[in-house]
Amino acid sequence: MASISEPLQLKAELEAWVEQEVAHQQGDYRAIKPGHYQPWRWPLHPVSYDYHIPASEWHGQATLTYEGETFAVAVARTPWGVFGRCEDLRAEGRGETEAEMLENLLDTCEPLFERQSEVGQLLGLSGRYRGRMRDLEAPELLRLFYSQDRAIAHDAQKELETKGGLATDGPALISILNERRHRHRRTAQWLVLDLFEDIKSYFPCPQAESEAVQAIGNLMRDAEDDFARTIYKAGVVLGGHICTEESAELILSLMSAPSRIARRSAMHASFHLCEWMPTRKEQVAETLSAAAKSDPEPMLREYCKGLIRDIENERIDHIAEPIFPDEP
Repeated sequence: MASISEPLQLKAELEAWVEQEVAHQQGDYRAIKPGHYQPWRWPLHPVSYDYHIPASEWHGQATLTYEGETFAVAVARTPWGVFGRCEDLRAEGRGETEAEMLENLLDTCEPLFERQSEVGQLLGLSGRYRGRMRDLEAPELLRLFYSQDRAIAHDAQKELETKGGLATDGPALISILNERRHRHRRTAQWLVLDLFEDIKSYFPCPQAESEAVQAIGNLMRDAEDDFARTIYKAGVVLGGHICTEESAELILSLMSAPSRIARRSAMHASFHLCEWMPTRKEQVAETLSAAAKSDPEPMLREYCKGLIRDIENERIDHIAEPIFPDEP
């Protein structure tokens, strides 16, 4: 069992690293909207398989060079062109000549090199990280949550989850939700919220769980954007997964939050709160009715009216969440 100092040490290490990263931003704390998540797949489909190149054809040798590093390449010269296979990189290329094959092989490997370079930079290495994600421990994996490459961040989250030190990770994960300056924080916060769909695994005691719930509420309250659908996800977790009296009260209060992004998320969450806590149905309807009359955003006033109808009719689905015309 982890000692009480280990969770706090992990949290302190992550916060110190974030502080260093933020220092390089020169005072620009605006969140960056990440691109769409594209799962990482490697190796790619081997081109030689499409041409049914037998093992007996791979008797040539060549060398691939990238930033001063060399890789051995097995070569097959066939009527369909020159094929190259690099076992170290688990990649293949094809071309009309050996030079063209090596050029195409290098192009094929470019995404791998970029990913390794991004991981190496986040880990503070002098070059590319050539190891496996599974070889990294929690302090390193949490850094990768902040990657600008969402595939790296998502893979780090999966690896952290499989390692099983859930209660040890909890304080550091709350720290990510509370962080307001790292420009790539939105993906990291989405990943934390995704883990908190099973919040009791990270916070076995009520006091710690309450701290996490309040961190979610604070993240939502003044949100300036919904990059990576992070604030939307926060409402989903409060209303569809945590479902405690505390989270219910928080959802109701957030329907009058300063941020229109927060209010929209809380309104959506209230529909699912009624599903899981039907005793709150009347209170939710009253709060939505008040918002339908007083919310400063016309789109949210209409959204509340639609949600009220859906709740009263006990629909299994609800009106679509509005998108503000000026949202980036």
